[in-house]
Amino acid sequence: MARLRDCYFNEIVPQLKVELGLKNNFEVPRLQKIVLNMGVGEGTSDSKHVKQAIEELTMIAGQKAVATISKKSIATFKLRQGQKIGAMVTLRRERMYEFLDRLIHIALPRVRDFHGLSKKAFDGNGNYSLGIREQIVFPEVAISDVESIRGLNVVFVTNTRCDERAAALLKKFDFPFVS
Repeated sequence: MARLRDCYFNEIVPQLKVELGLKNNFEVPRLQKIVLNMGVGEGTSDSKHVKQAIEELTMIAGQKAVATISKKSIATFKLRQGQKIGAMVTLRRERMYEFLDRLIHIALPRVRDFHGLSKKAFDGNGNYSLGIREQIVFPEVAISDVESIRGLNVVFVTNTRCDERAAALLKKFDFPFVS
């Protein structure tokens, strides 16, 4: 069982229940899923870039990533409908908590010039998004195997509609928010 999952049920739920003044354990905010997305602009000209992104995202997440496909044709970007333009993976349950643990304690401290995460990245519905500029901050990705440096987006989806409650939850998971 994942360390952060145990921590959530044994420590975070009782603490948040008291802090937020909730009566029931089911009212306490929780993470539903984590979505990792990597857009590959070079994928329009060469599909091997998309395959490489899928492999890297699979290594990072520990779960098979899938290709994202364009919905529209855009001539300015030389993009056709149905063309593979990126990779994504959705993590839930055990893998979600394991990824969260690796992100907070291993990957984010390895980011250059990292001063913390902004609290302004909530979307108004209790979800938090962050961008990582280099995929090589994850120890699973070997620097020697990387052809080009790509960034990725990470979205944390919670079951609450309130940004303040979601921020309290992520703070309990030791998210390095800037004060």
